[in-house]
Amino acid sequence: MKKILCAVLIAVMLLTFAACKSTATIEFADGDQYSEIGGELNVLNWGEYIDPELIEIFENETGVKVNYVEMTSNEEMLIKLRSSDSPYDLCFPSDYIIEQMIREDMLLPLDYSKIPNAKNIDPKMNEFTNVFDPGAKYSLPYMWGTVGILYNTTMVEEPVDSWGILWDEKYAGNIWMYDSVRDTIGITLKYLGYDLNTRNEAEVAAARDKLIEQAPLRKGFGTDNMRTSMINGKAALALIYSGDAFAAIDENEDLAYIVPKEGSNVWYDNVVIPKTAKNVEAALAFINFLNDGNVAAKNTEYICYSTPNKAAMDRLGEEFTEDETYNPSEEVLARCEVFHDLGEFVEVFNAAWSKIKSSN
Repeated sequence: MKKILCAVLIAVMLLTFAACKSTATIEFADGDQYSEIGGELNVLNWGEYIDPELIEIFENETGVKVNYVEMTSNEEMLIKLRSSDSPYDLCFPSDYIIEQMIREDMLLPLDYSKIPNAKNIDPKMNEFTNVFDPGAKYSLPYMWGTVGILYNTTMVEEPVDSWGILWDEKYAGNIWMYDSVRDTIGITLKYLGYDLNTRNEAEVAAARDKLIEQAPLRKGFGTDNMRTSMINGKAALALIYSGDAFAAIDENEDLAYIVPKEGSNVWYDNVVIPKTAKNVEAALAFINFLNDGNVAAKNTEYICYSTPNKAAMDRLGEEFTEDETYNPSEEVLARCEVFHDLGEFVEVFNAAWSKIKSSN
């Protein structure tokens, strides 16, 4: 999930963190003291998914040299971690991949005696995270969000409350779909009344056929490019992640975001330590650092994706906390579910996806 800078909020960020004397210091909310650890910390994370100032602050606090490597997909991350010479100490996979990594015994249990700031994670997150990592034994939430429809209110006149609008012929050539097998097939399954995590081949085939039927209406499959397209008024509708929607709406007041009535995916990107990690002490210190209330607030203001950190939420302004795109209601979450690891059945999804992509 490609994450982005919400540049227009920098003024808010600067006011919130006026206590920061330089990029080398920060006023820690929880009285944290970071001793000299040293060595190197190899981090594998999504692009533009951390405030770079925080890396410099952590380096100055601990003497650890952070090597930050970007990934473009969960599948790419798995390939890197399975390499015999994998150097990574810390990575940020999504929910269903964490479930797979636990099944394959790829992760170290977290030593919570070294992560006192774990107390800042909102307990309500457990309802979803326990589904893929019971008791948060191997992972802690980093960012989270929903999948929904971003639409242009000047181009879409009727109320948007169903995935069905993505099949409305009046919007032919103005509909973006996300270039992701689980997300695009997933919302189609929900529209048809099926489970996001179905293991029924006939249901996957029905979703495949529905998406092939949609082909003449699509502008295409996109990622970052469709966010720019929506900001510039070049399309009417887009299947998108809530964080990208939140930032896009900030740049174009004609845009709005909705999680349709049929339900959707609520996703979590968590932080984990692979069993192959070389600097576990630095990895644990970095996890604790990221969960400091001030640090987590600064980070989410930079990224614009939802923080699971309650101490951070207490420090954010109403432009975050009162916005349902950023902070969805319990009613919205009640119709959402997380993705599961599908095991070998994922090949059924992949085969369907190949046919869908070739129909565009």
